Amino acid sequence: MQDDTPDTGTGGLSAESRPGSPPAQERTPPSDAPTEPEPDPPGEPPEPPEPFSTTGPIDVRTLTRVLFERLAELPAHAPEREQVRAALIEVNIPLVRYAATRFRSRNEPMEDVVQVGTIGLINAIDRFDPGRGVQFPTYALPTILGEIKRYFRDNVRTMHVPRRLQELWVQVSGAMEELTVTHGRTPKIPEIAANLRIPEEDVRACLDAGRAYNAASLEAAQEHEGGLALLDRLGYEDSALTDVEHRDMVRHLLVQLPERERRIVILRFFANLTQSQISTELGMSQMHVSRLLSRILTRLRSGNSWEE
Repeated sequence: MQDDTPDTGTGGLSAESRPGSPPAQERTPPSDAPTEPEPDPPGEPPEPPEPFSTTGPIDVRTLTRVLFERLAELPAHAPEREQVRAALIEVNIPLVRYAATRFRSRNEPMEDVVQVGTIGLINAIDRFDPGRGVQFPTYALPTILGEIKRYFRDNVRTMHVPRRLQELWVQVSGAMEELTVTHGRTPKIPEIAANLRIPEEDVRACLDAGRAYNAASLEAAQEHEGGLALLDRLGYEDSALTDVEHRDMVRHLLVQLPERERRIVILRFFANLTQSQISTELGMSQMHVSRLLSRILTRLRSGNSWEE
């Protein structure tokens, strides 16, 4: 006898176990079973992890203090000392840059000034004693400034400027910056003198000497002047130089004339009197004055060596 039930080709699988068939009853997982995370929607990349962030800027003073404490704990020949020392230098480089900004008006490359200031920083690190209770920046800043000032005094200046004016220039430049910020313009000499309570002459001398670092060559060509040297632009032919020689020659000849003839020459050529006025002044005729003048001039020309 043949079964009328159609063969579905499932191999005897029940409706529940056949793939693609809806389950007969939804099964709810127990509440205490772990829940798997839902997958991200297709087409959306997963969110990247949050980047590492610090809680705030590093306290340089605290870090410097910790490094000095570590440096004091290490033996004299410990290899780690050089690492700690290098870390102290790197941490305090901003202090050197702050000191170098005080010399930005010196027309010197700032990186050169920073390098010189770094030498002062290294000297301050080697000499600093944390046991004295002084903050390191307070101790190091004068050492850094002193090294930079020594550099400008010994290596940059080719002109000798008195030490008093060099020290005064630092005060004047500081007062100029302060007054510029206060008034919104470049301060005048009386204002600087009043601010520092010094004479105006000292301010002028300081301004002249404070920027005198190099002596300019008179024969050096100037690019902005079309290649002309400073000597070509400043020098000119003085026509009065020839007159100086003539005056000296005339003075030498006049002292050799008799008193009356010398007076006639002075009245005629120095007082610009006419022959008639000279005759009245001396009580003689105009014709006689004319003859005397002709004879005097002939005598002067004969004794004038540059006419020969």
